[in-house]
Amino acid sequence: MKIIEARVIVTCPGRNLITLKIVTDSGIYGIGDATLNGRELAVVAYLEEHVLPALIGRDAQRIEDIWQYLYRGAYWRRGPVTMTAIAAVDVALWDIKAKAAQMPLYQLLGGKSRERVMVYGHATGKDIEGCLDEVARHVELGYKAVRVQCGIPGIATTYGVAKRSGERYEPADSDLPAEHVWDTAKYLNHVPKLFAAVRERFGDDLHILHDVHHRLTPIEAGRLGKAWSHSTCSGLKTAPRPRIKKPSA
Repeated sequence: MKIIEARVIVTCPGRNLITLKIVTDSGIYGIGDATLNGRELAVVAYLEEHVLPALIGRDAQRIEDIWQYLYRGAYWRRGPVTMTAIAAVDVALWDIKAKAAQMPLYQLLGGKSRERVMVYGHATGKDIEGCLDEVARHVELGYKAVRVQCGIPGIATTYGVAKRSGERYEPADSDLPAEHVWDTAKYLNHVPKLFAAVRERFGDDLHILHDVHHRLTPIEAGRLGKAWSHSTCSGLKTAPRPRIKKPSA
């Protein structure tokens, strides 16, 4: 099956979503997602100017060969724009292969391995109490995992927190990146209190998620993880550390 056409479709249901469509001479086509939040049109340009012309005439069944060609053929490798574009091609080609085999793609990849998939809801609030109310609403809807984000005292705005209670969080509707005044110390002091409050109200069975949004260094992330452990497992007793005697001279 030769690739005879490839095109990018940009849709805007409130924000740009990018779809890649690859068509073969057999009439079978495949769909891949190329959305890169906040830099969607950069992927469109990379696909249209560099990737799609290189696909025409190639065998759509040689998925691994095409992936290696697109990845190694460019002098500049990796990066979110490049890898999003290649991923869209990869998904579209697998879609074609599954349709040609007349079976669901998961059958080609080893078959079904689970009956259900756990998903999470995004609960936000201007403060801890507001976030807890949103967590309760998601639990009532049946979510077993909830991502929690809340405002930080002393910080005017926090990325990931909805502007109004009960609303979904969406990035600012602007072509320019949002600017926020940030204070890591205030964040690290406050967020463990949110985790502890969620555990106290909803128990240990609820799966808690939280997005740092690239705000922390690896060391700071380690500090947050340790604080999270202490705040949510305060009732667990740990064995005392063994005392080590220094060898005598």
